[in-house]
Amino acid sequence: MSKTFTTQTRPITMAILAMGGEGGGVLADWCVDMAERSGYWAQTTSVPGVAQRTGTTVYYLEFFPKLSGQNQEPILSTMAAPGEVDIVIASELMEAGRAVQRGFVSPDVTTFIASTHRVYSMQEKMAMGDGRVDSQVLIDSARSAALTFIAADFAKVAEDAGSVISSALFGALAGSKALPFNREEFMGAIERGGVGVKTSLQAFELGYAQATLALKPPSKAVPVSIGLKPKDAPSANLNALTPEEELAIINDPASAVGSKLKNLAARIKDEFPEASAVMLVNGIKRCADYQDIKYAQVYLDRLLSINSAEAQYGNGTAQVLNEAARYTALWMTYEDTIRVADLKTRRSRFERVGIEAKIKDEQMMQVREFLHPQAEEFADTLPTPIGKWILRTKWVNSLIEAFTRDGIKLQTTSVHGYLTLYFIARLRKIRRRSLRFNLEQGRIDDWIAMINLAIVKNYQLAYEVAESANVIKGYGATHHNGWANFELIMEYVKSNMNKADNSDLASAVAGLRSAALADENGAKLRAILAG
Repeated sequence: MSKTFTTQTRPITMAILAMGGEGGGVLADWCVDMAERSGYWAQTTSVPGVAQRTGTTVYYLEFFPKLSGQNQEPILSTMAAPGEVDIVIASELMEAGRAVQRGFVSPDVTTFIASTHRVYSMQEKMAMGDGRVDSQVLIDSARSAALTFIAADFAKVAEDAGSVISSALFGALAGSKALPFNREEFMGAIERGGVGVKTSLQAFELGYAQATLALKPPSKAVPVSIGLKPKDAPSANLNALTPEEELAIINDPASAVGSKLKNLAARIKDEFPEASAVMLVNGIKRCADYQDIKYAQVYLDRLLSINSAEAQYGNGTAQVLNEAARYTALWMTYEDTIRVADLKTRRSRFERVGIEAKIKDEQMMQVREFLHPQAEEFADTLPTPIGKWILRTKWVNSLIEAFTRDGIKLQTTSVHGYLTLYFIARLRKIRRRSLRFNLEQGRIDDWIAMINLAIVKNYQLAYEVAESANVIKGYGATHHNGWANFELIMEYVKSNMNKADNSDLASAVAGLRSAALADENGAKLRAILAG
């Protein structure tokens, strides 16, 4: 049994902030079992939060030693008091930020253990621009708010052990020495749990090691918090590549594509600058996967005019060509029902879901899709004449709305559900005749023409025109609003591009683009244009 402190006048307090499925309740139960086995009174309560990502629960625990000669059970609190929580454990970085915001963490008393991985909130995902909260800001705030801060990617630690994050966090708690229990008592709690003991102990050991390393006196080369990354910066490429992979593509574009795309890879090497090779290779791969090889060829053909303009008016950086290549690929592979169905029925998707859910060979997996298509999405997928007829026929719109009002639920792992999506995915062969396809192709060509007009006047302006495609996002109302914002920006460029003094036009367009990404309905953009 661990040492107890007869002079202790207040309980040891602990708060655990965990999302659904991460084993926060199991972690709390381990702590209670360990404390009770070690001669402590222990109490835990849980407060479920609103549905944020997978739902967050705060578990609050208090421990008080059973003092010699005193058998009366103490009165323990069921709620954390700001500034009086000895230990705070956060299963994800945003939850760590919430713990600080709610006053759980104090620089006087709190040992703060946090996982540095991110599970992005709906607000972050739905933002028109890059809505992600700066991870480094969260880390710095957590470090300054706590007496002791232990941070690492405990989700990765648990994954490496084939366990869940609660086991790794329990190991970090043991390694922090914030509780008066020894390592064997922690491990005993896991063993008594009787479920997934082997992998849980492996994750426990790794978490313990991470905490021990984090508590070592820092040197100039080793930060106290380990496993941290700088601010999550968006990749400049369509797919994240290592520097070695990028260099290989620049030297030999064909090395990054399959045999069917080798001719196009040769075109990239022969006709385009090295600085654009990585972006262009990713672009042809994306377009070919979306439609076919001919579509990837159209992608390169579209960029030839900008490549020529770069050679004549560029500054050697190929910035305009790179951005045009990136957004052309994204625009040409817009999300439609065909694309969604294709991605949802791929073998790789089922394999990924199985791995994430830790499905074993003897277990069965079910995947259910929740779809809510609108009349416009049906119309966009069909041949142009039929699509236009659907959009202008009220009774058809009403029929579709009645059918989809409550959403459509499909079990992709069933024969019926899989074949339904498989059939929709096979409509790729008629995509070129669809209403949305022909509309988007014309829009892309008009945008590229605008880039070519701008590059003659002002290279930086051409760059901003290329970047402005970033305001077109999503589907439904989000896509409509984004497109409306894009049109307003392009109208502004047209109206001002031929003025005698347009030296500030590029910065003005950059400001308009930022305003368009500030809100979904374009209110800030319209306010600037009106002013």
